[in-house]
Amino acid sequence: MDLIANRPSPSVQDVFADDVNPAPDLMRVESPAVGQSTDDVPIDRYFSKEWHDREVEQVWRKCWQLACRVEEIPNVGDHIIYEIVHDSLLVVRTAPDEIRAYVNSCLHRGTMLRTEAGCVQRFRCPFHSWTWKLDGTLAHIPQQWDLPDIDPDELRLPEAQVGTWGGFVFVNFDLDAEPLESYLENLPEHFAAFDLENRYKAAHVAKIMPCNWKLAMEAFVEAYHVSSAHPQVLSYYGDTNTQYDVWPGVRHVSRMISVQGVPSPSVKTTPPEKTIEEMRRDVPFFGGQPIDVAGGERARDKLAERSREKISRSTGTDLSELSDTEALDLIEYMLFPNMVPWGGQALPLTYRFRPNGDDPETSIMEIMFLFAKGPDGSHPEPAEMRMLGLDEMWSDAPELGSAAMVADQDTDNLMRIQRGLRASKKPGVTLMKYQESRIRHFHETLDAYMDADAAATHEVR
Repeated sequence: MDLIANRPSPSVQDVFADDVNPAPDLMRVESPAVGQSTDDVPIDRYFSKEWHDREVEQVWRKCWQLACRVEEIPNVGDHIIYEIVHDSLLVVRTAPDEIRAYVNSCLHRGTMLRTEAGCVQRFRCPFHSWTWKLDGTLAHIPQQWDLPDIDPDELRLPEAQVGTWGGFVFVNFDLDAEPLESYLENLPEHFAAFDLENRYKAAHVAKIMPCNWKLAMEAFVEAYHVSSAHPQVLSYYGDTNTQYDVWPGVRHVSRMISVQGVPSPSVKTTPPEKTIEEMRRDVPFFGGQPIDVAGGERARDKLAERSREKISRSTGTDLSELSDTEALDLIEYMLFPNMVPWGGQALPLTYRFRPNGDDPETSIMEIMFLFAKGPDGSHPEPAEMRMLGLDEMWSDAPELGSAAMVADQDTDNLMRIQRGLRASKKPGVTLMKYQESRIRHFHETLDAYMDADAAATHEVR
Protein backbone atom coordinates (compact mmCIF):
# COMPACT_ATOMS: atom_id res chain seq x y z
CA MET A 1 0.00 0.00 0.00
CA ASP A 2 1.30 3.48 -0.92
CA LEU A 3 1.53 5.33 2.40
CA ILE A 4 1.28 8.77 0.82
CA ALA A 5 -1.29 8.13 -1.92
CA ASN A 6 -4.13 9.66 0.09
CA ARG A 7 -2.14 12.37 1.84
CA PRO A 8 -3.78 15.84 1.67
CA SER A 9 -2.40 18.23 -0.92
CA PRO A 10 -0.44 20.28 -1.55
CA SER A 11 2.41 18.03 -0.48
CA VAL A 12 5.67 19.48 0.78
CA GLN A 13 7.19 18.73 -2.61
CA ASP A 14 4.28 20.53 -4.35
CA VAL A 15 5.01 23.61 -2.25
CA PHE A 16 8.73 23.38 -3.02
CA ALA A 17 8.00 23.23 -6.74
CA ASP A 18 6.58 26.79 -6.62
CA ASP A 19 9.24 28.30 -4.36
CA VAL A 20 11.14 31.37 -5.58
CA ASN A 21 14.48 30.10 -4.26
CA PRO A 22 14.43 26.34 -4.89
CA ALA A 23 15.00 23.74 -2.20
CA PRO A 24 18.34 21.86 -2.08
CA ASP A 25 18.47 18.43 -3.66
CA LEU A 26 18.45 16.62 -0.30
CA MET A 27 15.17 18.34 0.53
CA ARG A 28 13.59 17.35 -2.78
CA VAL A 29 13.68 13.65 -1.98
CA GLU A 30 11.00 11.72 -0.13
CA SER A 31 11.55 8.43 1.67
CA PRO A 32 8.35 7.19 3.30
CA ALA A 33 8.81 4.21 5.61
CA VAL A 34 8.20 0.80 4.09
CA GLY A 35 7.89 -2.61 5.70
CA GLN A 36 7.20 -1.33 9.19
CA SER A 37 5.29 -3.51 11.62
CA THR A 38 1.71 -2.48 12.30
CA ASP A 39 1.70 -3.97 15.80
CA ASP A 40 0.82 -1.75 18.73
CA VAL A 41 3.68 -0.49 20.89
CA PRO A 42 3.40 -2.05 24.39
CA ILE A 43 2.45 0.59 26.93
CA ASP A 44 4.55 -0.81 29.78
CA ARG A 45 7.71 0.66 28.25
CA TYR A 46 6.40 4.07 29.29
CA PHE A 47 6.18 3.32 33.01
CA SER A 48 7.64 -0.10 33.85
CA LYS A 49 10.63 0.12 36.20
CA GLU A 50 11.90 -3.17 34.80
CA TRP A 51 11.86 -1.76 31.26
CA HIS A 52 13.50 1.44 32.50
CA ASP A 53 16.30 -0.53 34.17
CA ARG A 54 16.93 -2.43 30.93
CA GLU A 55 17.04 0.87 29.02
CA VAL A 56 19.80 2.03 31.35
CA GLU A 57 21.90 -0.99 30.41
CA GLN A 58 20.96 -1.39 26.75
CA VAL A 59 20.44 2.20 25.62
CA TRP A 60 22.01 4.80 27.92
CA ARG A 61 25.15 2.73 28.47
CA LYS A 62 25.41 1.62 24.83
CA CYS A 63 24.40 4.55 22.59
CA TRP A 64 26.01 7.83 21.63
CA GLN A 65 24.30 10.78 23.29
CA LEU A 66 24.66 14.55 23.25
CA ALA A 67 26.61 15.87 26.25
CA CYS A 68 27.29 19.55 25.51
CA ARG A 69 28.48 22.09 22.95
CA VAL A 70 32.16 22.58 22.16
CA GLU A 71 31.95 26.30 22.97
CA GLU A 72 30.92 25.48 26.54
CA ILE A 73 34.41 24.14 27.27
CA PRO A 74 36.79 26.34 25.23
CA ASN A 75 39.80 26.32 27.58
CA VAL A 76 41.97 23.55 28.99
CA GLY A 77 40.40 22.49 32.28
CA ASP A 78 36.90 23.66 31.34
CA HIS A 79 34.37 20.94 32.06
CA ILE A 80 30.67 20.18 32.34
CA ILE A 81 28.90 17.35 34.15
CA TYR A 82 26.73 15.07 32.06
CA GLU A 83 24.31 12.90 34.00
CA ILE A 84 22.00 10.15 32.83
CA VAL A 85 20.08 8.11 35.43
CA HIS A 86 22.79 6.75 37.77
CA ASP A 87 25.77 7.70 35.64
CA SER A 88 27.79 10.90 35.80
CA LEU A 89 30.62 12.03 33.53
CA LEU A 90 33.13 14.86 33.68
CA VAL A 91 33.39 16.08 30.08
CA VAL A 92 36.60 18.11 30.09
CA ARG A 93 38.91 19.82 27.63
CA THR A 94 42.26 18.25 28.42
CA ALA A 95 44.23 19.95 25.62
CA PRO A 96 43.46 22.61 22.99
CA ASP A 97 42.45 19.87 20.55
CA GLU A 98 41.30 17.14 22.94
CA ILE A 99 38.13 16.48 24.95
CA ARG A 100 37.81 13.49 27.28
CA ALA A 101 35.07 12.16 29.56
CA TYR A 102 35.82 10.63 32.97
CA VAL A 103 33.51 8.79 35.31
CA ASN A 104 32.66 11.34 37.98
CA SER A 105 33.54 9.19 40.99
CA CYS A 106 36.56 9.11 43.28
CA LEU A 107 38.35 5.75 43.14
CA HIS A 108 38.79 5.81 46.91
CA ARG A 109 35.27 5.72 48.34
CA GLY A 110 33.14 6.87 45.44
CA THR A 111 32.57 10.55 46.20
CA MET A 112 31.56 12.63 43.17
CA LEU A 113 34.63 14.62 42.17
CA ARG A 114 32.59 17.56 40.89
CA THR A 115 29.00 18.66 41.32
CA GLU A 116 29.04 21.66 38.98
CA ALA A 117 30.73 22.86 35.82
CA GLY A 118 33.84 25.01 35.97
CA CYS A 119 37.54 25.16 35.15
CA VAL A 120 40.17 23.22 37.11
CA GLN A 121 43.67 21.96 36.43
CA ARG A 122 43.18 18.89 38.63
CA PHE A 123 40.23 16.96 39.96
CA ARG A 124 40.43 16.83 43.74
CA CYS A 125 38.00 14.78 45.82
CA PRO A 126 36.46 16.98 48.55
CA PHE A 127 36.29 14.06 51.04
CA HIS A 128 39.92 12.93 51.41
CA SER A 129 41.73 15.01 48.73
CA TRP A 130 42.66 12.19 46.38
CA THR A 131 43.63 14.10 43.23
CA TRP A 132 43.84 13.35 39.49
CA LYS A 133 45.49 15.22 36.63
CA LEU A 134 43.51 16.28 33.57
CA ASP A 135 44.92 13.30 31.68
CA GLY A 136 43.18 10.99 34.18
CA THR A 137 46.31 9.83 35.97
CA LEU A 138 46.53 9.78 39.74
CA ALA A 139 48.43 12.80 41.08
CA HIS A 140 48.21 12.56 44.86
CA ILE A 141 46.98 10.43 47.74
CA PRO A 142 47.31 12.05 51.17
CA GLN A 143 49.17 9.78 53.61
CA GLN A 144 49.99 7.26 50.93
CA TRP A 145 52.14 5.40 53.47
CA ASP A 146 48.88 3.71 54.54
CA LEU A 147 48.53 2.15 51.05
CA PRO A 148 52.08 0.85 50.49
CA ASP A 149 51.16 -1.65 47.77
CA ILE A 150 49.07 0.64 45.60
CA ASP A 151 49.78 0.80 41.85
CA PRO A 152 48.97 4.34 40.62
CA ASP A 153 48.53 3.04 37.04
CA GLU A 154 45.55 0.98 38.23
CA LEU A 155 43.90 4.12 39.58
CA ARG A 156 43.43 6.08 36.35
CA LEU A 157 39.99 7.63 36.09
CA PRO A 158 37.76 5.36 33.95
CA GLU A 159 36.71 6.95 30.68
CA ALA A 160 33.84 6.99 28.23
CA GLN A 161 34.20 7.45 24.48
CA VAL A 162 34.03 11.02 23.17
CA GLY A 163 33.22 12.28 19.69
CA THR A 164 32.31 15.61 18.13
CA TRP A 165 30.08 16.63 15.26
CA GLY A 166 28.51 19.93 14.30
CA GLY A 167 29.93 21.68 17.35
CA PHE A 168 28.28 19.10 19.63
CA VAL A 169 30.18 16.83 22.02
CA PHE A 170 28.88 13.26 22.26
CA VAL A 171 29.70 10.55 24.80
CA ASN A 172 29.29 6.79 24.88
CA PHE A 173 29.85 4.67 27.99
CA ASP A 174 30.51 1.58 25.87
CA LEU A 175 34.19 1.48 24.92
CA ASP A 176 33.39 -1.16 22.29
CA ALA A 177 30.61 0.83 20.63
CA GLU A 178 30.82 1.74 16.96
CA PRO A 179 32.50 5.08 16.16
CA LEU A 180 30.36 8.20 16.25
CA GLU A 181 31.11 8.77 12.55
CA SER A 182 29.23 5.63 11.49
CA TYR A 183 26.58 5.97 14.20
CA LEU A 184 25.51 9.33 12.72
CA GLU A 185 24.77 7.62 9.37
CA ASN A 186 23.41 10.20 6.89
CA LEU A 187 23.06 13.09 9.36
CA PRO A 188 26.36 14.86 8.54
CA GLU A 189 25.52 14.83 4.82
CA HIS A 190 22.10 16.33 5.44
CA PHE A 191 23.47 19.02 7.77
CA ALA A 192 26.53 19.95 5.70
CA ALA A 193 24.96 23.21 4.52
CA PHE A 194 23.66 24.24 7.94
CA ASP A 195 27.12 24.97 9.39
CA LEU A 196 26.37 24.03 12.99
CA GLU A 197 30.08 24.30 13.88
CA ASN A 198 29.81 28.05 13.41
CA ARG A 199 26.93 28.50 15.82
CA TYR A 200 26.85 28.97 19.56
CA LYS A 201 24.32 28.10 22.24
CA ALA A 202 22.32 31.31 22.71
CA ALA A 203 19.55 29.88 24.90
CA HIS A 204 19.12 26.68 26.91
CA VAL A 205 16.00 26.00 28.97
CA ALA A 206 15.01 22.76 30.68
CA LYS A 207 11.93 21.51 32.46
CA ILE A 208 10.91 18.35 34.29
CA MET A 209 8.11 16.85 32.23
CA PRO A 210 5.22 14.86 33.74
CA CYS A 211 5.83 11.83 31.52
CA ASN A 212 8.32 9.22 30.35
CA TRP A 213 11.15 10.62 28.20
CA LYS A 214 9.93 8.73 25.15
CA LEU A 215 6.45 10.23 25.39
CA ALA A 216 7.93 13.72 25.63
CA MET A 217 10.07 13.18 22.54
CA GLU A 218 7.28 11.55 20.55
CA ALA A 219 5.09 14.64 20.97
CA PHE A 220 7.71 16.71 19.14
CA VAL A 221 8.44 14.43 16.17
CA GLU A 222 5.03 14.30 14.48
CA ALA A 223 2.51 16.89 13.30
CA TYR A 224 -0.59 14.71 13.47
CA HIS A 225 -1.57 16.33 16.78
CA VAL A 226 -1.14 19.93 15.61
CA SER A 227 -4.71 20.66 14.55
CA SER A 228 -6.01 19.53 17.95
CA ALA A 229 -3.24 20.75 20.26
CA HIS A 230 -2.03 23.87 18.42
CA PRO A 231 -4.98 25.15 16.35
CA GLN A 232 -3.65 28.72 16.42
CA VAL A 233 -0.97 27.83 13.83
CA LEU A 234 -3.19 26.34 11.12
CA SER A 235 -3.36 29.50 9.03
CA TYR A 236 0.39 29.37 8.36
CA TYR A 237 1.55 25.83 9.12
CA GLY A 238 1.25 22.69 7.04
CA ASP A 239 0.33 19.86 9.42
CA THR A 240 -1.51 17.00 7.73
CA ASN A 241 0.70 17.34 4.66
CA THR A 242 3.95 17.15 6.66
CA GLN A 243 6.59 14.94 5.03
CA TYR A 244 8.09 12.08 7.07
CA ASP A 245 11.29 10.39 5.94
CA VAL A 246 12.72 7.07 7.11
CA TRP A 247 15.57 5.89 4.90
CA PRO A 248 16.20 2.18 4.16
CA GLY A 249 18.96 0.78 6.31
CA VAL A 250 19.28 3.95 8.42
CA ARG A 251 18.75 3.00 12.07
CA HIS A 252 19.38 6.16 14.04
CA VAL A 253 18.12 9.05 11.91
CA SER A 254 14.73 10.19 10.60
CA ARG A 255 13.31 13.49 9.35
CA MET A 256 10.13 15.49 9.04
CA ILE A 257 9.51 18.66 7.03
CA SER A 258 6.57 20.94 7.81
CA VAL A 259 6.13 23.90 5.47
CA GLN A 260 5.37 27.35 6.85
CA GLY A 261 3.82 30.38 5.22
CA VAL A 262 1.07 28.20 3.75
CA PRO A 263 -2.13 27.22 5.53
CA SER A 264 -2.96 23.74 6.66
CA PRO A 265 -4.82 21.73 4.00
CA SER A 266 -7.82 21.78 6.35
CA VAL A 267 -8.07 25.60 6.04
CA LYS A 268 -6.72 26.05 2.52
CA THR A 269 -9.03 29.01 1.75
CA THR A 270 -7.11 31.24 4.17
CA PRO A 271 -6.21 34.51 2.40
CA PRO A 272 -2.49 35.37 2.25
CA GLU A 273 -3.02 38.46 4.39
CA LYS A 274 -4.32 36.33 7.27
CA THR A 275 -1.48 33.83 6.90
CA ILE A 276 1.05 36.65 7.25
CA GLU A 277 -0.83 38.42 10.04
CA GLU A 278 -1.15 35.31 12.22
CA MET A 279 2.40 34.11 11.60
CA ARG A 280 3.70 37.54 12.61
CA ARG A 281 1.46 37.41 15.68
CA ASP A 282 3.00 34.13 16.88
CA VAL A 283 6.55 34.51 15.57
CA PRO A 284 8.06 37.89 16.55
CA PHE A 285 10.98 37.20 14.19
CA PHE A 286 8.74 38.38 11.34
CA GLY A 287 7.96 41.69 13.04
CA GLY A 288 9.10 45.14 11.92
CA GLN A 289 7.76 46.77 8.78
CA PRO A 290 4.43 45.48 7.44
CA ILE A 291 4.51 42.71 4.86
CA ASP A 292 2.24 43.55 1.94
CA VAL A 293 1.01 41.02 -0.61
CA ALA A 294 -0.25 42.04 -4.02
CA GLY A 295 -2.75 40.11 -6.06
CA GLY A 296 -1.46 36.68 -7.00
CA GLU A 297 1.49 36.78 -4.61
CA ARG A 298 1.99 33.98 -2.10
CA ALA A 299 2.32 34.70 1.60
CA ARG A 300 5.13 32.12 1.66
CA ASP A 301 7.17 34.09 -0.89
CA LYS A 302 6.91 37.31 1.09
CA LEU A 303 7.68 35.62 4.42
CA ALA A 304 10.72 33.86 2.96
CA GLU A 305 11.97 37.18 1.61
CA ARG A 306 11.59 38.83 5.03
CA SER A 307 13.30 35.90 6.70
CA ARG A 308 16.31 36.05 4.36
CA GLU A 309 16.66 39.78 5.02
CA LYS A 310 16.62 39.34 8.80
CA ILE A 311 18.94 36.33 8.88
CA SER A 312 21.38 38.15 6.59
CA ARG A 313 21.46 41.14 8.93
CA SER A 314 21.86 39.05 12.07
CA THR A 315 24.69 36.93 10.65
CA GLY A 316 26.48 39.59 8.63
CA THR A 317 26.24 37.28 5.62
CA ASP A 318 24.47 37.72 2.31
CA LEU A 319 21.81 35.00 2.32
CA SER A 320 19.71 36.36 -0.54
CA GLU A 321 20.12 33.03 -2.34
CA LEU A 322 19.02 30.94 0.66
CA SER A 323 16.22 28.56 -0.31
CA ASP A 324 12.69 29.36 0.84
CA THR A 325 12.54 26.13 2.84
CA GLU A 326 15.80 26.79 4.71
CA ALA A 327 14.57 30.32 5.48
CA LEU A 328 11.10 29.32 6.67
CA ASP A 329 10.32 25.70 7.31
CA LEU A 330 10.46 23.27 10.20
CA ILE A 331 13.17 20.83 9.10
CA GLU A 332 13.47 18.45 12.00
CA TYR A 333 15.71 15.41 12.37
CA MET A 334 15.91 12.83 15.15
CA LEU A 335 19.11 11.10 16.23
CA PHE A 336 18.50 8.01 18.33
CA PRO A 337 18.05 7.85 21.21
CA ASN A 338 17.20 11.37 22.41
CA MET A 339 18.49 14.24 20.28
CA VAL A 340 16.25 16.26 17.93
CA PRO A 341 18.29 18.78 15.89
CA TRP A 342 16.63 21.14 13.43
CA GLY A 343 18.07 22.05 10.06
CA GLY A 344 17.73 25.22 8.04
CA GLN A 345 18.23 28.77 9.27
CA ALA A 346 14.72 29.78 10.36
CA LEU A 347 14.44 27.98 13.70
CA PRO A 348 17.88 26.85 14.90
CA LEU A 349 16.51 24.54 17.59
CA THR A 350 17.84 21.41 19.25
CA TYR A 351 15.83 19.32 21.71
CA ARG A 352 17.22 16.78 24.17
CA PHE A 353 15.14 14.34 26.22
CA ARG A 354 16.40 12.33 29.21
CA PRO A 355 14.97 10.31 32.08
CA ASN A 356 14.59 12.34 35.26
CA GLY A 357 16.97 10.35 37.40
CA ASP A 358 15.65 6.88 38.14
CA ASP A 359 11.97 7.76 37.66
CA PRO A 360 10.44 6.25 34.49
CA GLU A 361 7.34 8.46 34.74
CA THR A 362 9.04 11.86 34.60
CA SER A 363 11.72 13.22 32.30
CA ILE A 364 13.86 16.23 31.51
CA MET A 365 13.20 18.08 28.29
CA GLU A 366 15.64 20.72 27.06
CA ILE A 367 15.25 23.35 24.35
CA MET A 368 18.38 24.98 22.92
CA PHE A 369 18.75 27.77 20.38
CA LEU A 370 21.90 27.85 18.25
CA PHE A 371 22.63 31.27 16.76
CA ALA A 372 25.27 32.08 14.16
CA LYS A 373 28.68 33.28 15.31
CA GLY A 374 30.01 36.53 13.94
CA PRO A 375 31.85 36.54 10.59
CA ASP A 376 35.11 36.53 12.58
CA GLY A 377 34.01 33.56 14.70
CA SER A 378 33.25 35.64 17.78
CA HIS A 379 30.16 35.08 19.88
CA PRO A 380 28.72 35.88 23.32
CA GLU A 381 29.26 33.50 26.21
CA PRO A 382 27.19 30.35 25.62
CA ALA A 383 24.01 30.25 27.66
CA GLU A 384 23.95 28.17 30.81
CA MET A 385 21.05 25.77 31.18
CA ARG A 386 18.10 27.39 32.96
CA MET A 387 16.06 24.79 34.85
CA LEU A 388 12.45 25.87 35.23
CA GLY A 389 10.78 25.21 38.55
CA LEU A 390 7.92 22.74 38.90
CA ASP A 391 5.47 25.65 39.10
CA GLU A 392 6.92 27.45 36.07
CA MET A 393 5.81 27.18 32.45
CA TRP A 394 7.94 27.23 29.34
CA SER A 395 6.47 30.67 28.65
CA ASP A 396 8.20 31.91 31.81
CA ALA A 397 11.41 31.73 29.75
CA PRO A 398 11.09 34.66 27.31
CA GLU A 399 14.29 33.63 25.52
CA LEU A 400 12.33 30.77 23.93
CA GLY A 401 9.98 33.06 22.04
CA SER A 402 7.11 31.33 20.25
CA ALA A 403 8.56 27.87 20.94
CA ALA A 404 7.42 28.25 24.57
CA MET A 405 3.73 28.50 23.69
CA VAL A 406 3.80 25.24 21.74
CA ALA A 407 5.80 23.46 24.45
CA ASP A 408 3.31 24.54 27.14
CA GLN A 409 0.40 23.17 25.14
CA ASP A 410 2.18 19.85 24.67
CA THR A 411 3.18 19.64 28.35
CA ASP A 412 -0.46 19.77 29.43
CA ASN A 413 -1.31 16.93 27.06
CA LEU A 414 1.69 14.83 28.07
CA MET A 415 0.59 14.76 31.70
CA ARG A 416 -2.77 13.39 30.55
CA ILE A 417 -1.11 10.82 28.28
CA GLN A 418 1.13 9.44 31.05
CA ARG A 419 -1.79 9.14 33.46
CA GLY A 420 -4.05 7.76 30.75
CA LEU A 421 -1.62 5.00 29.84
CA ARG A 422 -1.53 3.96 33.48
CA ALA A 423 -5.33 3.75 33.50
CA SER A 424 -5.64 2.08 30.09
CA LYS A 425 -6.94 -1.47 29.70
CA LYS A 426 -5.57 -1.54 26.13
CA PRO A 427 -2.08 -3.11 26.25
CA GLY A 428 -0.59 -1.18 23.36
CA VAL A 429 -0.34 2.22 21.69
CA THR A 430 -1.67 2.36 18.12
CA LEU A 431 0.39 4.42 15.65
CA MET A 432 -0.68 5.95 12.35
CA LYS A 433 1.06 4.28 9.42
CA TYR A 434 2.56 7.42 7.86
CA GLN A 435 2.12 10.39 10.17
CA GLU A 436 3.61 8.51 13.13
CA SER A 437 6.11 6.46 11.14
CA ARG A 438 9.05 8.21 12.79
CA ILE A 439 7.80 7.06 16.19
CA ARG A 440 7.49 3.49 14.94
CA HIS A 441 10.99 3.72 13.44
CA PHE A 442 12.30 4.90 16.81
CA HIS A 443 10.70 1.93 18.59
CA GLU A 444 12.07 -0.52 16.04
CA THR A 445 15.57 0.77 16.77
CA LEU A 446 14.85 0.78 20.50
CA ASP A 447 13.71 -2.84 20.33
CA ALA A 448 16.90 -3.80 18.49
CA TYR A 449 19.05 -2.33 21.26
CA MET A 450 16.89 -3.78 24.02
CA ASP A 451 17.10 -7.26 22.48
CA ALA A 452 20.78 -7.11 21.54
CA ASP A 453 22.11 -9.07 24.51
CA ALA A 454 19.37 -11.69 24.23
CA ALA A 455 20.21 -12.21 20.56
CA ALA A 456 23.91 -12.51 21.31
CA THR A 457 23.22 -15.03 24.08
CA HIS A 458 21.02 -17.05 21.73
CA GLU A 459 23.78 -17.12 19.08
CA VAL A 460 26.34 -18.35 21.62
CA ARG A 461 24.07 -21.16 22.71
